[in-house]
Amino acid sequence: MFNPFERMVAWRYLRAKKAEGFVSVIAGFSFLGIMLGVATLIIVMSVMNGFRAELIGRILGLNGHISISAVQGDLPGYDAIRQEILKINGVVDVMPSIEKQALLSVNGAATGVMLRGISAADFAEKKELYEGIVTGDIANFNDTTIAVGSELAKSLNLAIGSQLTIISPQVKAGPFGAVPRSRSYTVGLVFDVGMYEYNRGFIFVPLDEAQKFFQMPNKVSLLEVTTPNPAHLDEIKRAIIKAMPPSIRISDWRDTNHSFYNALQVERNVMFLILTLIIIVAAFNIISSMIMLVKDKSKDIAIMRTVGAGRGSILKIFILTGSLIGFMGTFFGAGLGIAFALNIESVREFLEGLTGTELFSAEIYFLSQLPAVIEWSEVIGIVGMALFLSLAATLYPAWRASRLDPVEVLRYE
Repeated sequence: MFNPFERMVAWRYLRAKKAEGFVSVIAGFSFLGIMLGVATLIIVMSVMNGFRAELIGRILGLNGHISISAVQGDLPGYDAIRQEILKINGVVDVMPSIEKQALLSVNGAATGVMLRGISAADFAEKKELYEGIVTGDIANFNDTTIAVGSELAKSLNLAIGSQLTIISPQVKAGPFGAVPRSRSYTVGLVFDVGMYEYNRGFIFVPLDEAQKFFQMPNKVSLLEVTTPNPAHLDEIKRAIIKAMPPSIRISDWRDTNHSFYNALQVERNVMFLILTLIIIVAAFNIISSMIMLVKDKSKDIAIMRTVGAGRGSILKIFILTGSLIGFMGTFFGAGLGIAFALNIESVREFLEGLTGTELFSAEIYFLSQLPAVIEWSEVIGIVGMALFLSLAATLYPAWRASRLDPVEVLRYE
């Protein structure tokens, strides 16, 4: 496509001389702009992909993909419903659970918590919970021995063997009127699932004990259905809806977290558009540097035209000159962005140690580590867009160079 003469001239134009220093400086800033734009776009999109994947993965790891509950009140006769759902093709597991709000009291300190009742077997099946056990043993999860989150344990100074009182919002009649129902429990497990919200606000109680505490014999709040792929569960959901009576409410994780998931997606798209502007600005720098280069090299262009170089050859020389700036900036930026994204947690720890400040608070971002997931198709798209913009930025200056009339340029020389 480019002959040796065109490549040689384009390469010489990229090398600065003292008289052309300003043009070279602009070209250098164009290179840096493209490089930083591509790197920033890859880093930010990878962090947002990681944030979304990690958050949704942890939410799905602690909750079922499809939730089944009663339209009103609790779900009675849940075992028969569970067995019927297990017959549906594609259903991996159905976990009965109770989820109620309660008040936790320890040594005069009180805080609201979400109490979840599940069986010890289901606790062990939840990978995030089981692998997140910090202290204690799963064998301790029985009777009046419960599991609390690490942040909750830290804030209330709880440890294995600590006693606490849980107060239900339900009341019972007594000789002095209605009083809240309460019961004492022992901390047997402390877990850390990597999400501040769960570590701070959730406690887990054995299912049979939760049924006694909330007076729900043979009842649960919901059944949590696990499927092979949470992204493709519409067919299974339709089969469950068909098998269940109208008194049963069926929803999936997308319905439960609809606004949250949409907010993440909108934020991701907006960030992509905003950061793309960095690359566009750098492309405009290429245009300005190429226009100045054409003006500076007008005599050279006229001489090359007089000795036989055609307009097509001049066009290709300046396209190659401008494209090399953009292409090198793109590939250097892609390498920098990928390296940064692969080591994002180490970079965060280094910067926090250097500045002495907390850059990624678990209380704000819900996660205890800064995640990054590189989607290679997205990286290819970013690189392709940067290459296209770099190439497009050279077309007008190259066309101007090819249209120069050597007679007009050399007339007064």
